[in-house]
Amino acid sequence: MGCFFSKRRKPGKAPLPSGAGAGSEDTQPRYSWDQRPQVDPKDYTFSGLKDETVGRLPGKVAGQQFVLQECENCNIYIFDHSATITIDDCTNCRIFLGPVKGSVFFRDCKDCKCIVACQQFRTRDCRKLEVFLCCATQPIIESSTGMKFGCFQFYYPELALQFKDAGLSIFNNTWSNIHDFTPVSGENNWSLLPEDGAVQDFVPLPSSEELKGVRISTDATRSIIPITRGQRQKSSDESCLAVLFAGDYTTANARKLIDEVISVAFPAVSDKLNWKVSPVVALEFNGDGAVEGCQSIVNEVFSGTKIFVSEDKTSASRDVDNFYNFADMQMGM
Repeated sequence: MGCFFSKRRKPGKAPLPSGAGAGSEDTQPRYSWDQRPQVDPKDYTFSGLKDETVGRLPGKVAGQQFVLQECENCNIYIFDHSATITIDDCTNCRIFLGPVKGSVFFRDCKDCKCIVACQQFRTRDCRKLEVFLCCATQPIIESSTGMKFGCFQFYYPELALQFKDAGLSIFNNTWSNIHDFTPVSGENNWSLLPEDGAVQDFVPLPSSEELKGVRISTDATRSIIPITRGQRQKSSDESCLAVLFAGDYTTANARKLIDEVISVAFPAVSDKLNWKVSPVVALEFNGDGAVEGCQSIVNEVFSGTKIFVSEDKTSASRDVDNFYNFADMQMGM
């Protein structure tokens, strides 16, 4: 007979099977970062090369960081999107860099010709770089001389998706709005490349059999990035502002409008803008008769599509100024 307040004894636990104790492989927690494929930095580095043609095909970088360093007289092609790219101590190289989600930083480089698309562009201690650039923010040069810039122009089939994967808009390009962090009184450390400069004369098409498989076009009319005149002097006193509002086909309609306008010889002259907060694409076209020409194209080709077009030559000038002032405030420039 037991005490009323005594506790019933719990049955003993079965012994753990051999090898199933604390710290065994089956009971260790597994985390998502443990299951990621290991990255070998050597696969994302070109270092110490001379007189070579090297590159990475579409899909081979896939958003990783890349490093170029101490290369001389090389042709280098990165046909993919990446996180960031640093280029150190390279001399007399021709370089193509596909869309870069973050920054491209040239340091201690000289006599290089480049095609670059990125979120941020910066140089330090560089001499005589010629760059066809697409940059979402204001490019910065520091302690650099003899720098020349032109508008990015390049095409291959995978490039549009790579821009999207890198989070870059093809309509947001401030390539000519250079900020010189270390200006010298009475001197100009940068200038613009000739407007009629052909990109293949600066960065030739790849010659290696592997890289020849990329279907490249350097025809300016096929460029993923619309060609803009940047800060060059306008050819006419008349401009027209066209604004395409958010929608499923905004980008496609903007490209079609550019093609239609160019076909009647009113070139797009200024940087295009695409804001993620309230996505619109704004285009400025410059040339005699630009307003009437744009209105005619929009009415004939884009009936039913919501597009703002300046009403007349007088209001167009005001439209352009007001829009760029607003854009500068939105972009913090």
